[in-house]
Amino acid sequence: MSVPAKQTKTIVAAIVFALVGISAFAFAPSREIAVVLNLLLLTVFLFAFEVVGVDVAAVSVMVLLGLVSHFGDMLGLSKTLVAGRDLFSGFSGNAVISIIAVMIIGAGLDKTGLMGKVAGFILKVAGRTEGRIIPAISSTVGFISSFMQNVGAAALFLPVVARVSARTGLPMSRLLMPMGFCAILGGTITMVGSSPLILLNDLILASNKALPPDQQMQTWSLFTVTPIGLALLGSGIAYFVLAGRFVLPGSAGGSTASAANPMDYFRNLYGLDYAVFEVVVPAGSPIVGKLLNDVEGPNRLRIIAIQRGSDDLRMGPARDIEIVAGSVLGILGSPERLQGFVTENALELSKELDVFADQLSAAKSGIAEVVIPPGSELIGKSARDVWMRKKYGISLTALHRGGETLREGDGVRDMPLLSGDALVVHTSWDALAQLAKDRNFVVLTTDYPHEELRPQKVNAALACFGIALILILFTKTMLSVSLMAGAIGMILLRVLNIEEAYRAVSWKSVFLLASLIPLGLAVETSGTAKWIAEQTLALLGGTPVWVIQLAIAILATFFTLVMSNVGATVLLVPLAVNIAIGAGANPAVFALTVALATSNSFFLPTHQVNALLMGPGGYRVADYMRAGGIMTVLFIVVLMVMMNLVF
Repeated sequence: MSVPAKQTKTIVAAIVFALVGISAFAFAPSREIAVVLNLLLLTVFLFAFEVVGVDVAAVSVMVLLGLVSHFGDMLGLSKTLVAGRDLFSGFSGNAVISIIAVMIIGAGLDKTGLMGKVAGFILKVAGRTEGRIIPAISSTVGFISSFMQNVGAAALFLPVVARVSARTGLPMSRLLMPMGFCAILGGTITMVGSSPLILLNDLILASNKALPPDQQMQTWSLFTVTPIGLALLGSGIAYFVLAGRFVLPGSAGGSTASAANPMDYFRNLYGLDYAVFEVVVPAGSPIVGKLLNDVEGPNRLRIIAIQRGSDDLRMGPARDIEIVAGSVLGILGSPERLQGFVTENALELSKELDVFADQLSAAKSGIAEVVIPPGSELIGKSARDVWMRKKYGISLTALHRGGETLREGDGVRDMPLLSGDALVVHTSWDALAQLAKDRNFVVLTTDYPHEELRPQKVNAALACFGIALILILFTKTMLSVSLMAGAIGMILLRVLNIEEAYRAVSWKSVFLLASLIPLGLAVETSGTAKWIAEQTLALLGGTPVWVIQLAIAILATFFTLVMSNVGATVLLVPLAVNIAIGAGANPAVFALTVALATSNSFFLPTHQVNALLMGPGGYRVADYMRAGGIMTVLFIVVLMVMMNLVF
């Protein structure tokens, strides 16, 4: 859509929203409800048309709510919408503090390299295609979120998805949304998977106090909802597998920033058209029995990895290693030369990296540029003289000197190095980070993953995570306190330093969620939520029970988009119980419908999980509307079918 067309559409929408807002003062039962309805309309408009960033929109609405509350007398309001002490309470709310804590815990686990290993395992099991990776990640996250808070499960797997994205080249936007949606769906598998389900039994017991003995409801057991939750999770996974290429943002074949091709720079500067390939050496190949040194030079290729047997995998192998039948070679070279080499020697070229998928991924290694500075101890010595690969962990692939680029096959490894020589090398990023500290080299390549992992802290990180999990599952400690115990443990035990902990927090997500909390409070305390519920349900008198149950599910879905799912559950469960009794239906089933439907939060990025992933995934509100709109309808359909089958 062109810019003028988009602006016209936004202006027209603004006029429509304004007219609806003005008309609210005519049909709303009170001025307070009319004002809150206008604030809701403004929020939806800003979110839907992205006039400003969603975090800016949320903060703006929060400030406007504060001003309206402060000058309520001048606006004719009989009561304050949100008290001054509650306006910024979202920033200290249980949900927001929990999100901050799980981001820090996730960063700590990632810092130890644990998330990289999990990502590697998923790749090993699921391969490297979107159609297999999405169900592997989503089902795992869904299972985990069935016994811990879904935002915690999503935050825990955020670094895992980042690793998988870097190693496969699949954009984060193609992976994060399915993972986040399935984390929300996984919370419906057990009665401890989400806050509304945890709260439900207490609400049932409270409702029983006002009911006669013959209408008393039984509380639900831990796995009562499991068949329904599994069906919801399964439908979510199937939805993204079958329709993901149509509804997810980004191209399935696109690349991520972390997986961008570094060869563009070297191709333009040095004329090098290199790529990494994996080939298998079958019995009978002419190169069986030859040394790596005998193969590289004549074919102008660089063998940067070799596997000889399941327990003999070497990165940067020595030149005197013999190639045996069944060996797998990781080769760096131009596609044209590689193809000729494969054909001449009866080799099997793999379609993609398999054996070396982890070691040669863009997240672990790549092409870099280093220069020999004046005063380097390497001047006058060749790469072969100093055992460059063995000592420094770099494979010399090309040397640029005097405007000329020499490469493998031109004797570059035997040429004495001179001051100012530019070396194009293949190396692991860990080795390059160490090289940057060596005065014998000047590392020109800076845009590479060179984080400092702390594998020695893995036990400390797991202990902190375990403590948080134990507090959540087996004690009545607040979720935020439980998670913060794990987060501060990460810092005290030096898994992370405090600066790394600050950087781990997505402050955009924090401000988005914290700023929406007072609006949800205003919706509830002003009577707006109760009025909408009563008006909706009053229209359904005399309709079949399943229609009323469907209306309750839709109403719960709407409320959970504009207020907390806990608030929506507290508000709607008593109403649902009374309606069910009046309609001759099972009130406990109607109450359960509310608690499950408040997990149907996919249409807008207002749920904690969606807010958490919006920044890292680069999502817009329109992305959630497109993918989440269909998911919302699918959720309601599966929920209604399963509720009527099970109960």
